[in-house]
Amino acid sequence: MRSGARAAIVGAVFAAMVGVAGCGSGQDDSAGPKDGASAGSSDDKPSLKKVKTGPPSAAEVKTTAHAFLAAWSAGETAKAAALTDDSGAATTALSGYRAKVKVAKVALDAGQASGAKVPFSVNAQLSSGGASVPWTYESSLTVTRDTKTGKPVVAWKPSVVHPDLAEGDTLKTGASEAPPIKAVDRDGKELTAAEHPTLKTALAALRERYGKKAGGEAGVETWIERAKGSKSPDKTLKVLSKGTPGTLRTTIDASLQRTAEQQVSKRTKASVVAVKPSTGEILALANSPASGFNTAFQGSYAPGSTMKIITSTTLMDKGLAAYGKPHPCPKYFKYGGWKFQNDKKFEIKNGTFEQSFARSCNTAFISQAGKLKDDDLSKEARDVFGIGLNWQTGVPTFDGAVPVQSAASKAASLIGQGGVRMNPLNMASVAATATTGTFHQPYLVSPSLDDRTLAKASRTMKSSTHDQLKKLMRLTATSGTAAEAMAGMSGDFGAKTGSAEVDNQEKPNGWFSAYRDDVAAAGVVPEGGHGGDTAGPIVAALLRAG
Repeated sequence: MRSGARAAIVGAVFAAMVGVAGCGSGQDDSAGPKDGASAGSSDDKPSLKKVKTGPPSAAEVKTTAHAFLAAWSAGETAKAAALTDDSGAATTALSGYRAKVKVAKVALDAGQASGAKVPFSVNAQLSSGGASVPWTYESSLTVTRDTKTGKPVVAWKPSVVHPDLAEGDTLKTGASEAPPIKAVDRDGKELTAAEHPTLKTALAALRERYGKKAGGEAGVETWIERAKGSKSPDKTLKVLSKGTPGTLRTTIDASLQRTAEQQVSKRTKASVVAVKPSTGEILALANSPASGFNTAFQGSYAPGSTMKIITSTTLMDKGLAAYGKPHPCPKYFKYGGWKFQNDKKFEIKNGTFEQSFARSCNTAFISQAGKLKDDDLSKEARDVFGIGLNWQTGVPTFDGAVPVQSAASKAASLIGQGGVRMNPLNMASVAATATTGTFHQPYLVSPSLDDRTLAKASRTMKSSTHDQLKKLMRLTATSGTAAEAMAGMSGDFGAKTGSAEVDNQEKPNGWFSAYRDDVAAAGVVPEGGHGGDTAGPIVAALLRAG
């Protein structure tokens, strides 16, 4: 996948260089005589010199970096590769760079070294398909000492060629396999990465999958083709000639999308997703930071107490809990060798199940672990909420995981810890299923476009369970842990908060999952603290806007 095109196979790494500002041509020989060299003029006995160790000196860093850049720019691939600690990989990359990326000329300019790291600029001219355009970017290399020879060498890695290249990636130039797309929202308004930077990853994935189906014509580009199995999309680096985009309609609501972006931007790290419960259409998605990994769709976090939506459904289906019925909420509860407790060690004396849900009492749920089979929670998550099924949204997603566990881990799963993993897309879908009683697989592009089959849960929620679940979530939103964030909300609404503890993390990840009428949303603020205070306002803003 990629943020632009995939192509005719012309691609991987650079061409002839016009010059290297400030680059020398020599290699520092300060390591001394080579093994086996004569120690003196009158004695034929060999002298065993020690191999030089320790980090390279400033002079060695400068000399080695400049020599490498000079050889690379001059097209002396073998010489440049010999100045690295992996001549084989360097030869392959540098040969491909010159032969396939269609660089007509290039100049490298070394910057000021910072320790062993040397930044450098690349000024190239790309020429392909009758188009010729300048291409500039910044990269860097690191000089290390070869453990066998003691000589300073460039530590080889793909990012030397381009900073966005990872192991197994390929740099290419040519006619794109995927024509450009003009993505539009549900009402026909264009969605661009410039206006909605947080959609960049999703738009790249949509282009790769639907560029041809949308009816566009390919252009000529330079791009990174990611290694097989990579979670990152292919990335367009330079457009030599634009193709003709085809129009692709998505389920996004541009107005709600802007609200989502504005809300997450208030946090250093945050993600949110909104869906339409009656259909599964994805209405908005946003991440902070806007660029990079799509946490909203592909993140994998413990969901904390938002998982109690699924757990409560399980308990009510099994007859182990019910709205209005007594339910213990002690300060502590031991199970499987672990001692569990509530936030600030609170307890509810003579409490009911709805009070435990609204106040998010951990021990009330943990206490039921011994009455459940090891796979009960996993089955409920899959068979009613669609978690872990193969979702076909139109772009790559992580579809949640509720593994079968036993003993203490099973108990932890009931409160969204242990091996349970979710992202905002999953938990928005959970909230949607909670309000409708039926799982509708989320999707970003209509399945009619490519005849893909959407995932289906094997059963709908029991009507009695559904009625009670909605009452539980309504109570939580009006007088429980979600009340402050949902204050003033009208219509049919409900919510659940969550705070997921993470090892070696000062604050828990804050979660919030809720619905209002025909909009459901969920958000996470990593290391944010209590979900009602952090993710809550983000999600509530979407529900009000929706």
